Amino acid sequence: MVIGGGVAGLATALRLAPLPVTLLAKADLGLEAATAWAQGGIAAAIGEDDRPELHAVDTLKAGAGLCDAAVAHRVTAAAPAAIDWLAGLDAPFDHDTEGRIALGLEAAHSRRRIVHANGDSTGRAVLETLARAVRACPSIHLMEGVRATALLRDAHGTVTGIAGVSASGPAILPARAVVLATGGLGGLYASTTNPLGAVGSGLALAARAGAVLRDMEFVQFHPTAIAAGADPMPLATEALRGEGAILLNDRGERFMADVPARELAPRDIVARAIFAEIAAGRSVVLDARLEHLEHRFPGVVALCRANGIDPVRQPIPVRPAAHYHMGGIAVDDAGRSSLEGLWACGEVASTGLHGANRLASNSLLEALAYAEWIAADIAGCEAVARDGTTHALPRPSASRAEIRSLMDRSVGVVRDAAGLDAAVRRLDAMASSGADDMALVALMVASEALKREESRGGHFRSDFPLVANTVEHSRTTLDETLAFAESLREAPIVRRVA
Repeated sequence: MVIGGGVAGLATALRLAPLPVTLLAKADLGLEAATAWAQGGIAAAIGEDDRPELHAVDTLKAGAGLCDAAVAHRVTAAAPAAIDWLAGLDAPFDHDTEGRIALGLEAAHSRRRIVHANGDSTGRAVLETLARAVRACPSIHLMEGVRATALLRDAHGTVTGIAGVSASGPAILPARAVVLATGGLGGLYASTTNPLGAVGSGLALAARAGAVLRDMEFVQFHPTAIAAGADPMPLATEALRGEGAILLNDRGERFMADVPARELAPRDIVARAIFAEIAAGRSVVLDARLEHLEHRFPGVVALCRANGIDPVRQPIPVRPAAHYHMGGIAVDDAGRSSLEGLWACGEVASTGLHGANRLASNSLLEALAYAEWIAADIAGCEAVARDGTTHALPRPSASRAEIRSLMDRSVGVVRDAAGLDAAVRRLDAMASSGADDMALVALMVASEALKREESRGGHFRSDFPLVANTVEHSRTTLDETLAFAESLREAPIVRRVA
């Protein structure tokens, strides 16, 4: 059983063929998947001047010391074959005048290696390609409009299926193996580029079942979300900056001019620079009045015009927004979690590839690579489904608006002890019923952010602005998070220093 209708879920289901697979999607296939919103592309070292080893080096640099080097080399080596596999499924990749796949440049990449489809609509194009293949695959049973509410486990703790709910009511669905491909948690934030349904549902499923989660505090904030009042926020792809777009404040100053790599510095650096301008009372725009803008970036142009902005004639107002979660369910090289019978693929997983700061366009690549490895591992298993038990069904959060505002304010681009302490205490109170998934996942992020007293990648503490001498992953379970939050109840409240 595969849970999730994005690239990770669809690719895993296809790679498992001809094994019988049940694929669960919360909505019609692809409609709520963050993949469909991906404007960037897929990073792959297929250019004449490029090699997977160079791609791995760039990945490790961006990850700020927390990447697993072996994983980075393995995933980047798998990239050319992943592109070939998609091309074999008729993915509409863009080509240059000589018929070769066209390659773009994005931040922190040392070579042009970003594969695009339909200009800036790569995610949607790839998703539609995979969805067609899934619907045509006789070994895949697609169940749309089904939401997983709990993992089933036997007396030994092995995952044996899921409890779910659909328009026709609750259901118990046994499975020999379960793969979570449920995406990220950007919807926990008031400022996000993710679908609002992306609130860490898969993380909650795994945590409630006792799985180990890793590096939950590392959230990537995309620097250039379009600040036009929409929720979620449309995105001005990083590829614009790769083609020459620049950032300016309302004084007309190019405030990234003296930063190494300027607008193409790693995302965390650009996001903090923009955040600092906004915190100082200055607005920020992306001047993307480039030649052939409408031809090269039709998606961005359409998004801007739908929000009252003409990027051909005027700069685009931008600000950072929650975009990608580097942490997740801790998995090994085969995508196996700490729970027997449970695998995880895509943004919901923590593979070790992204470290503290994801390199642009490595996310779709990671999902495609691990889909193949997970399928191979499951195909070699002899797991036998047993009767399982469920937990109480989680209820939709009644505190969605408060949680999103709190995460933006206290667990965002810049964090400190006082804000994190207050966030943990409030989220602990909201999660005390035990049935609020949003509060539980947000609590895990805030708790690990409070514990990590350093600044690294996507996690920046204004009260601990330096990188620690030791490099350590954070690892936690739901029980450990709840125990940490409980320990704060008797501790003094941390006050902000004036």
